[in-house]
Amino acid sequence: MILLTKLNGQTFTLNALYIEQIQEFPDTTITMMNGKILVVKDSEEDVRIKVEEFYRQVGLTAMKRIGDHSV
Repeated sequence: MILLTKLNGQTFTLNALYIEQIQEFPDTTITMMNGKILVVKDSEEDVRIKVEEFYRQVGLTAMKRIGDHSV
């Protein structure tokens, strides 16, 4: 789950597993797998970073360590 901010300033928690697409034009728009569209204050880059951190926390991506050359 990631914490995001609506355009009206209210924060909410979103299950990042259901995000299909993130675009910034100029507002950040998140398209969910069910077709629902959310517009948030957070930048596209900030959302991407939060999603990547969430994926690491739940074990969906491997954490790279400095000097670790294994795949």
